[in-house]
Amino acid sequence: QVQLVESGGGLVQAGGSLRLSCVASGTIFSINVMGWYRQAPGKQRELVTAITSGGRTNYADSVKGRFTISRDNAKNTVYLQMNSLKPEDTAVYYCKTDTTSGLGLRSYWGQGTQVTVSS
Repeated sequence: QVQLVESGGGLVQAGGSLRLSCVASGTIFSINVMGWYRQAPGKQRELVTAITSGGRTNYADSVKGRFTISRDNAKNTVYLQMNSLKPEDTAVYYCKTDTTSGLGLRSYWGQGTQVTVSS
């Protein structure tokens, strides 16, 4: 079994920065895609950004130029650096990985971390 633990959320003023981390643990053979999603109250969960094991990235238009995803494969960790935060970035942020473990290839989700941006 694979567990994902996120950290780094909190309350920040508009224009500020936060850095989220997500560590995967368990019997992991490999992790392909690691990504960040978010869900605001009353809205559907949406993809924010993702990164492949080779370092290819994609971003939602709403965060391009402000957010940066990175990963440390040796530590099974993915990061999300969020700069120039806006009130509309307020949401619960979830980490998701496509992981090959003893159970085969599966997608795993973290428990979520709250990000609140005040105006």
